[in-house]
Amino acid sequence: MVSRTEILSWCANELAIATFKDFSPNGLQIEGKPNISHIVCAVTASQAAIDFAISQQADLLLVHHGMFWKSEPSIITGWKKQRIKTLINHDINLVGYHLPLDAHQQWGNNVQLAAKLGWIVEGCGGEQNLLQYGRLSQSQTVADLVQHIGQTLNRPPLLLCQNPHQTVQRLAWCSGGGQSFFQQAIDLGVDAFITGEVSEPQYHLALESGIAFIAAGHHATERYGIQSLAAAISTQFQLPYQFFDEFNPV
Repeated sequence: MVSRTEILSWCANELAIATFKDFSPNGLQIEGKPNISHIVCAVTASQAAIDFAISQQADLLLVHHGMFWKSEPSIITGWKKQRIKTLINHDINLVGYHLPLDAHQQWGNNVQLAAKLGWIVEGCGGEQNLLQYGRLSQSQTVADLVQHIGQTLNRPPLLLCQNPHQTVQRLAWCSGGGQSFFQQAIDLGVDAFITGEVSEPQYHLALESGIAFIAAGHHATERYGIQSLAAAISTQFQLPYQFFDEFNPV
């Protein structure tokens, strides 16, 4: 067993959570057992993820999307009450890391997505370094890139592009809901921008700029950072972990 405090302190330091302005608390969100012997990680602290953690007798549920967000009401009713009640009844710690995990240059969602897809990382920028950029190992068409992303992530992407046969070499990307970074990606001179979600303005920007916009799924693009962090914790503290991969088409 390892103390929860020791794990939280290590994560806070390694992820540099104090340097981020976030709209979700990073670190412990719901207190459970003081000592940890088994970890379950998941993208989101859903009821299904909580139930899986219980079934595996986990002491800590490690997630990217936690339970509390600044834009949500502070009252605890309905689905939120049920999730929290379940965690407390089973004495399971809920620990979440949001933007610090997106941006981390070793375990983060952006660099891990690139590793999964075989992209070459060259740097990061944008607000809080959440925009990653790089290139393909060899150029290919937009259509081929979309096919590769879909096959690798097991989720068909949405493509906004005038010409799917145009060549792609340089990329920029931001996992999850990073569509607002599209203009910054265009300014970098990339051939394609990849993120999880899309909003109405990106349709026009893609057609008018000639830069391909690929929405590959919020959940699908953020499955890898939390696994990488859990693996790092496992190595550091010699603790077993499991990943709960809930189906989410969004």
